[in-house]
Amino acid sequence: MLDLTKAAAQADTMIHRLRDGRAERRAHLDTALDQIKKSEATFESLKHKIAASKPIWLTAGLIEPPARRLPAPPAPSNHTILATDGSHIDVDRHQSARCYLINIGRVRLDYGQEARAELTSIPKLCADKDEMVLSDGLREQAVEGTLLGVKRAVAELDHLAEMSREVEPVRPTLALTDGSLIMWGLANERYPDFVSKKLLENSYLKTMDEIYRLAKDNHLTLASYISFPRTTDVVNALRLLLCPNTIADCERHCQNVPGFKRPCETIAGVHDSDIFECLLAVGERSAIFYNQSQIIKRYGPHHVYFFYLKLAGEVARIEVPEWIASDPEKLSQTHALIWDQCQRGDGYPVALAEAHEQAVVTGTDRANFQQMLEHWLITEHLPQTTSAKSQSKRARWV
Repeated sequence: MLDLTKAAAQADTMIHRLRDGRAERRAHLDTALDQIKKSEATFESLKHKIAASKPIWLTAGLIEPPARRLPAPPAPSNHTILATDGSHIDVDRHQSARCYLINIGRVRLDYGQEARAELTSIPKLCADKDEMVLSDGLREQAVEGTLLGVKRAVAELDHLAEMSREVEPVRPTLALTDGSLIMWGLANERYPDFVSKKLLENSYLKTMDEIYRLAKDNHLTLASYISFPRTTDVVNALRLLLCPNTIADCERHCQNVPGFKRPCETIAGVHDSDIFECLLAVGERSAIFYNQSQIIKRYGPHHVYFFYLKLAGEVARIEVPEWIASDPEKLSQTHALIWDQCQRGDGYPVALAEAHEQAVVTGTDRANFQQMLEHWLITEHLPQTTSAKSQSKRARWV
């Protein structure tokens, strides 16, 4: 049981520390804002320095001056928004019935003439061996935890592709998903190569190929929406402006230098969203940047680009594939339709909010799902075993 009285005493110390650090954070932000304004004049040299350097942090790739600002174009009166979101019930290792459930919320909103809304959720219960494990014939990897989250992201994109096929080619359409287009779950974990090949190359990117083919022949665009991002890709690029070395090599030049003496530390702790909160007006988007993480090298023509969009209450990060970022008309349509959605949704895209409501699995849903599994086992006279730990949680001993 949580003792809030003891936790409150510790929280008071945390609040004092945050308050004492406000002046330093403001100074770091001011320095970052100065650097992004200076980058207009040093744009080409900064691009070359980013390409040649070896920083220890993930740095945004530049294709236009970072301080660029663009107002939102008007949204077409007749358009369609497609959105998916997902949730899941993970494998319970304390139960004998090995299975998991993925629930995908799907939304289609048609605006203008013949306006309509379609909202639904599609659950999928997975229990077959080929669903429970990934295999290359010799090795097996269980689909649970992080990998189940990756598989859910694959399912979300699959449903977006399916809905995209049903939209009239001449109708401006935005296919929108929540979270990143980058499979960070595969980038940050050490899985065997066959795992990422099955989930990324053979699944996720093949679906991206299909959406790309659809987009070439109609007015379809694809984007992901990240609310309240904590990313620092652009800030990390600005760190290179502060680095006195012609080529930044952090491990070589600064490994033995105390953090507070490194010139780039004068913008430490600043997030990209902090900069664009100050730089942009409401409705404006930032310049386009591209991601340089290792996993992106496997994305081929679907290399992930991003921009920041200022809303009334926050700065959102919008990610798009390269074939959107390189097409001014499609990029403009993406900006216009996301901004329109956020205005309709009090700062958050209506379609994503509705997709989340369709997808969400509550605590009660999870309990009912578990009871349903137990009922099936009993009805079919199948063995129903649970771990001692699971049983102990259901009983109070003191």
